[in-house]
Amino acid sequence: MSIEFGWWRKDPEAGKFQISAVVHGGNIEWTRHQGHHSSWLPYSPDDEDRERLVYEAEKRVPRRLISTKQFEEIKRLSENSGPGKITGRRVTGNGPSYYEPGPRNPAIDRPATEQR
Repeated sequence: MSIEFGWWRKDPEAGKFQISAVVHGGNIEWTRHQGHHSSWLPYSPDDEDRERLVYEAEKRVPRRLISTKQFEEIKRLSENSGPGKITGRRVTGNGPSYYEPGPRNPAIDRPATEQR
């Protein structure tokens, strides 16, 4: 089960943008979104963003929205650097997700002439 956190941030150079941090499977996926009709792009958080994530998670513990075990994992994961990644979840910033077919199964995909 993934846990989503989000907040807005103002930057003098980039302006106002939304930050999303999704915690899932031992990873934190950081993305940012600026403007109404723009894609979510990978984001490299700074120390302020990591502190904000721990603060937001800390507020959810007393309300039992996350467990103390989940909170400790978020604190541990927030110490990692980089934008993070969740393998196989979705492609962000590159348009819609796509399907890449795997190898064909010869037992199922026989030509019509060979079928019984």
